[in-house]
Amino acid sequence: MLHKYRKTALIEAEQFDGSDEMIEKYNIEASKTLFISQYVLPTKEGPMYVHTGDYIATGVEGEHWAIDQDIFERTYERYD
Repeated sequence: MLHKYRKTALIEAEQFDGSDEMIEKYNIEASKTLFISQYVLPTKEGPMYVHTGDYIATGVEGEHWAIDQDIFERTYERYD
């Protein structure tokens, strides 16, 4: 039988801006060419691409993952 569930844990998140400060804070691997920048965020499940404008979430155990901006804004509501 299909059921509906709501997440009960709060997460912290911030929008990734591609700055050197955020790259360092989240140990992101950045490769920049003349026309494109690629960013890879280390996660518990393995490397994950993150794009400028995406959100980086921090879970209850301090783990990080990227969430597409559109999905984040449709799924999460600011609590504070």
